[in-house]
Amino acid sequence: MSQLKQEITLFSGIGQLSTTLLGTGLFMIPAIAAGIAGEASLWAWIILFIAICPIALTFAQLGKRYPNAGGTAYFVRQAFGVKLERSVAWLFVSVIPVGLPAAIELAGGFAQQLLPSPLNNAMLAQVLTIALLIIVSLIGSKSSGQLQTVIALSIFSLVGAFFWVGDIGTQDLTMPALTSDSLWSIGAALGVMFWCFVGIEAFAHMGEEFRNPQRDFPIAIIVGCFVAGATYWACSVVILKFNAYGSAAFDSTSIPWLSEHLFGSGIKTVISLLGFFACFASINLYTQSLSRMIWAQARQHQPDGKLAKVSRRGVPANATYLVGGILLISCIAGEISGMDLEFFLKLANGIFVFVYLLAMLAAFQLLTGFAKWLAAISLLLCTLVFVCLGWSMLYAITIFALLSIPWKRIFINRSISWDKNLRKQK
Repeated sequence: MSQLKQEITLFSGIGQLSTTLLGTGLFMIPAIAAGIAGEASLWAWIILFIAICPIALTFAQLGKRYPNAGGTAYFVRQAFGVKLERSVAWLFVSVIPVGLPAAIELAGGFAQQLLPSPLNNAMLAQVLTIALLIIVSLIGSKSSGQLQTVIALSIFSLVGAFFWVGDIGTQDLTMPALTSDSLWSIGAALGVMFWCFVGIEAFAHMGEEFRNPQRDFPIAIIVGCFVAGATYWACSVVILKFNAYGSAAFDSTSIPWLSEHLFGSGIKTVISLLGFFACFASINLYTQSLSRMIWAQARQHQPDGKLAKVSRRGVPANATYLVGGILLISCIAGEISGMDLEFFLKLANGIFVFVYLLAMLAAFQLLTGFAKWLAAISLLLCTLVFVCLGWSMLYAITIFALLSIPWKRIFINRSISWDKNLRKQK
């Protein structure tokens, strides 16, 4: 068996994307953005959503016309050929050791609060998170989508409860006045908030597994982005009303603090459980996307290899085990060395934005009519965001440049040259 199962429905697809976009971001970014821009962060969310719409719509058009597990790498191959496809594919895979461990650490922090005292260990919590990621990935995209849909509904229920119990009124929903000073703070907040919509490129790898990709995939992207954007904005309204921002502690504890403040300490376990699964949902889609990227490359270049095989459930099992192994090694290395995971998260953000940029470049080449102009706008937006990343964009460019060098041809030419020299010496 060498094909993925087409099990993802429209509803489960919306659930998968919305939980991926919310994921770790909901527990950090609204409070951080409020700390940077204050009430003006409400405008920043609207601006970000407007900016992300053409990018999301462009991904929707690409996924509709080219549904493939290779995602952006496949789009690039259709536009520019196989050589550039390989570089993009491994650029995306290179995010495994620098980006996902930070998210796993955050998820493990919630899991650690749920473990009994003898097992209350940070490393053990991360190992258990990775094990659960592999198990969920192996059971298939249908079951995984159903799980993430449940998580999405739980998150929406929590934010809705914040509105109800927090007595959010018309005054709280009134947009603040814009000033010249607030425009600068909005710009600074947007640089952080873009992280909330990193995940669309990973979702592109799931297009091949939709029952009806031409109809459902673009709808899932558009609705998923709208749902996530509305949830972020609503959560920011609550955070601003109760001043749950402005300190380093609030950057990661604003949601637990609000829950305890509004519902009492008895809900602490529920919030830890929801926090874990929200973070887990985000990492889960990336784990599945990365394994499908590796599988798609193996299917293209080594169709008889072990990584090109799929299980009876239609899952690239060997590729999933490989991703899980790399995650485990990366988390252990990070825990032992005490490396700054925030630093690596910035490196990962540079890779993600660069992947977005390359996808939009491929879209401009492939699409026609209105979709082509939409891709042009998206390409400009991604370029501006990439430049704003500063030093972290250099990491993505360096990795991409190294991956683009024809190392195999260089080694072959050198070996031929060495053989000729040896013959001359003899």
